[in-house]
Amino acid sequence: MELKDKILAVAFEMFRKRGIRSVSMDDIAQEMAISKKTIYKWYENKDAIVFAALDTHLQQMQADCELCASRGANAIDELFKTMTMIREMLTNIHPSIFYDLQKFHPNSWQLFQEHKNGYILGMIVQNINRGIEEGLYRPDLDLPVLSRLRLYQIDLAFSFDVFPPDSFDPQRVQQACLEHFMLGIATLKGHKLINKYKHVTEEE
Repeated sequence: MELKDKILAVAFEMFRKRGIRSVSMDDIAQEMAISKKTIYKWYENKDAIVFAALDTHLQQMQADCELCASRGANAIDELFKTMTMIREMLTNIHPSIFYDLQKFHPNSWQLFQEHKNGYILGMIVQNINRGIEEGLYRPDLDLPVLSRLRLYQIDLAFSFDVFPPDSFDPQRVQQACLEHFMLGIATLKGHKLINKYKHVTEEE
């Protein structure tokens, strides 16, 4: 790994564990046992590191989403695989990271919003269409409305006002939201498959 990429990897891990605002350029340099001057050779300031680290992370997330879609036996299996990916991604993540992005790094926040409103929305639409074709989701769904509803469920799960981080684990909230969404759009066949994946037995 080149030093430029290693700086991003170390910085992102620090942001993830401690929040973005609490990590300084001095902290990154100290963690890597290099000088700030070396970091400045590649990145003009902390904002540039945040942007580049987020861009790299979003590209990796996109590759992971594609893998979930390609390996999913069906639309519901794809969502369960995605849920596992999200759970791993949110492990030990500092709850302030999204607030820090929005408040202090507007260019990075814009990058995140563009990714969400473009790629993530497209994946949601693709999954719903797949589920309808497989008979797992209801054919009468209002796709433009429900795809956006799901998209903003993701945002809502990170809202400090709605789900204070000292009371709600982001993994728990994201999983509950996704399961609720799946059950709402599923056919009877889809419900049975969801219960099978969850190892739940329901009386009909």
